[in-house]
Amino acid sequence: TPTPTSTTPSLARPVSPLREVFAIAGPTVATMVSYTAMTFTDKWLVSRLGPEFVGAQGNGGLVAWVPQAFAYGMLQVVNTYVAQHLGAGRPRAGAAYAWNAIYLAALFAILLQPVALLMPWVLRTASVDPTQAALANEYGRVLIWGCFLNMATRGLSQFFYGIHKAGVVMVAGIAANIFNLFISAVLVFGPSGDEYGLGFLGESSAWAARVLGMEAGLGIAGSAWGTVLATGLELAIPLAYFLSPSFAARFGTRDRGAIRPSLDRLREIATLGWPGGAMFVNEMVCWGFFMVYLVSHFGPAHASAGWAAHQYMSLSFMPAVGMSVATTALVGSYIGKGRHDIAAARFWLALRITAVYMGLCGVVFVVFREPLIGFFVREDTDPALAAEMVRLGSLMLIATAAFQLFDAGAMVTSGALRGAGDTFFPGIATIVASWVVIVGGGLALTHWAPSLESLGAWIAAASYIVVLCLLLLWRFLGGHWKTIRLVEPAGGAESPTPIAQPGGGTTDGI
Repeated sequence: TPTPTSTTPSLARPVSPLREVFAIAGPTVATMVSYTAMTFTDKWLVSRLGPEFVGAQGNGGLVAWVPQAFAYGMLQVVNTYVAQHLGAGRPRAGAAYAWNAIYLAALFAILLQPVALLMPWVLRTASVDPTQAALANEYGRVLIWGCFLNMATRGLSQFFYGIHKAGVVMVAGIAANIFNLFISAVLVFGPSGDEYGLGFLGESSAWAARVLGMEAGLGIAGSAWGTVLATGLELAIPLAYFLSPSFAARFGTRDRGAIRPSLDRLREIATLGWPGGAMFVNEMVCWGFFMVYLVSHFGPAHASAGWAAHQYMSLSFMPAVGMSVATTALVGSYIGKGRHDIAAARFWLALRITAVYMGLCGVVFVVFREPLIGFFVREDTDPALAAEMVRLGSLMLIATAAFQLFDAGAMVTSGALRGAGDTFFPGIATIVASWVVIVGGGLALTHWAPSLESLGAWIAAASYIVVLCLLLLWRFLGGHWKTIRLVEPAGGAESPTPIAQPGGGTTDGI
């Protein structure tokens, strides 16, 4: 029997598999790149203040992001439920997951506010340089104050990914980046922005600051406030589309049943999402230990070089995250149709595309490592310090290049398993591997090979990515994901559906 021609619900006519993948992955990848671009431009702006500000911003942002990571990881399963309902022919069932994701974001935001008070203690405990710790606290606490906007944006985005309308999120991300670049320059430098070699950006931001009556810039805290304001815009755009009359008529986003907080929907998100949340928190803790202690405790030069290298790692990593999110949506929708064979085929296609991209990134990291790191070093930096930062950062980029292909495998496979509802094994595998390889291996290399300094930690991080990729591929090839059932297959009722336990079993409702 010939395989039916595949279609995406968002397209009017049958399309090729490659076009289908790119129809969802293209806007999703662009969105993920926009997230990285926002942090990239922020680092570039604060680097004009001095080399120590780059490491401080990285440390402060990490401490602020770690407690939000649980919510982000949990809310990713909104994509899974929405995509599977879409594939099953029940697109209106997804709106309730989006609304309840926003309610969860509000709850998490309230619970996380004490983190702003604890941040100085965390940075001291991590042995961060005192000067950098003070700057990191200025930056990180603002991000905590505005964390609802960040988490609500991510939760609502997962709904749009699930219905294969990633373009809405992409437009919001691009608009937020443009706004962030300008408003952050205004807030960081104030009326003296034209003194930092920023060209037209510096001149226009200085003019805007004078119009606003600013007497001075806010420094590194201004970068954080710019990010918060830009994130507010990033939430407002998809929310307006979400509530528009035509969209509500098709997807039921204004239905009372969807808007009303639902214990059933909250339980579904929490039951399937907690392993992902735990995985993200754990990864952030381990990567935080890696960056803030294993790398930064060797001194400010290692910290700034490490965060510069980490920024390029994010540039390669975030498109893979975008492909992972798109794979979740594709796999989920085809499972909703009962077509596990096509779901697997789309996974392998997404994996090949991502491997090509990240392999090219690895080549760029090796060939252009010195100018890439030098981009974050101010021209008036002490020559000896600048040379040391470039030397260290170049070695870190070589280590980063070594795991690019394995990172592609880990990210896309994780997305495919999440689309099927298989979240428990990836969560446990990530937790165990990160503690054993990143933390344990990093400490071991620091102790037994001290001459490697912070490079030892980067070698441990590369080894972790390799191990995680192999574990997740083994899980996917085992085929357990094919036995998980989250929603009624295509043609079923639109009523609440049975959900799978994170380990793979099912229950008949909640």
